[in-house]
Amino acid sequence: MIAFVFPGQGSQHAGMGKELAENFPVAKNVFEEANDALGFDLASLCFNGPEEELKLTANTQPAILTMSIAALRVLQAETGLTPSCAAGHSLGEYSALVCAGALSLADAVCIVRRRGTFMQEAVPVGEGAMAAVMGLENDELEAVCLEAAKGQVVSPANFNCPGQIVIAGHTAAVERAMELAKARGAKRALALPVSAPFHCSLMEPAGQRLAGVLEAVEVSPLACPVITNVEAAPNGDASRVKELLVRQVSAPVRWDESVSCMSELGVSRFVEIGPGKVLSGLVKRIVKGCSADNVYDVASLRALI
Repeated sequence: MIAFVFPGQGSQHAGMGKELAENFPVAKNVFEEANDALGFDLASLCFNGPEEELKLTANTQPAILTMSIAALRVLQAETGLTPSCAAGHSLGEYSALVCAGALSLADAVCIVRRRGTFMQEAVPVGEGAMAAVMGLENDELEAVCLEAAKGQVVSPANFNCPGQIVIAGHTAAVERAMELAKARGAKRALALPVSAPFHCSLMEPAGQRLAGVLEAVEVSPLACPVITNVEAAPNGDASRVKELLVRQVSAPVRWDESVSCMSELGVSRFVEIGPGKVLSGLVKRIVKGCSADNVYDVASLRALI
């Protein structure tokens, strides 16, 4: 069984998708469709930057999604591969839903552009932070966060793979948790260069605003199940998609459990589709001996074929 997995924020870079669009009309069409839906030249931003513009959350989210779907369409056209299930890391869950046919590309890019804006506006710049902590077990880090909170918010935000967890919350609380984690034996605790504390309770206002946007969106039947970040379990029910996406904004990304779930369902081959190789690396650490490829340009596509 094959799973298609899609990256989230942080994988963007200027130049992404340009080679695919120049070599495959199906990829070029995806960028044109996104441009039309958004009403500005997203393709130029992906292909040429500048990086500072591309890093803005409201741009990053539709940019990564569009590049991922361009790579998906090329992969489908050139190989005929179809997934048994799909999943994505945070923002990548929207790419997975487009892959499964639940959301149209036009709807998805418009939703995530507003999602990015809502997430950015939920917490004033400088008041929230995220940090990666290496070398502590899940329950140990949860205990650290409880102790470090002191009336503020800090909690696990991304369970990426065993021993690599991202925390998020108020800046001071995250800093306290980093120091406490190191004192409790963490190998490293690194502040992340992000503009907001994603996937923690501070994002609940963003989720409420997102719910209003999703009300007007049509969700179609899923062609394959999507393993959701919130439940780390397959969802094939179109009527649950909106609720799960709203909860996802402020709930932790259970990526390690999601990959394990796919493995237990019988997946032995993972294909990461979109910019970067982050998920392929995590997959190999979570499921020993599995096959994990990635498709993001002509060379990686040829290697897969």
